[in-house]
Amino acid sequence: MDGEAIKRSLEERGLRCTPQRYAVMAFLMEQNSHPTAAETFEAVNRVDPRSSRATTYNNLRDLVKAGLVREVAVEGRAARYDAQGVRHHHFICDRCGEVEDVDWYEVRKPASRALGKRYVRECEVIFRGLCARCARRRSSR
Repeated sequence: MDGEAIKRSLEERGLRCTPQRYAVMAFLMEQNSHPTAAETFEAVNRVDPRSSRATTYNNLRDLVKAGLVREVAVEGRAARYDAQGVRHHHFICDRCGEVEDVDWYEVRKPASRALGKRYVRECEVIFRGLCARCARRRSSR
């Protein structure tokens, strides 16, 4: 996504395109590693030292709320952020916490009787186990 497309996507979701918000979004769009908020702050701050930690964290929250970024919760570790535009699921390694993309496939929403009066907005699958690197370490012991 180029600069103009990022600006347009922010404005379409009702967000002002501030330099700091743009920098956070641009950084996340370049990543495949699902960075944490702290990693995002460090990267953005290297490019623009005027950006504060609070501003970065607030921008992440706003981008998640607007649906432009997904927050991937990793049990017992810092949440990770994902701005990849293509729908996908995630695999989270129990040992190292690595988050990997898994190709998208449709997951049937549960029947409404199973959920009562709840409305399901979306459904995402998170696979958990050992990544290839950790599995190799385990088998080589």
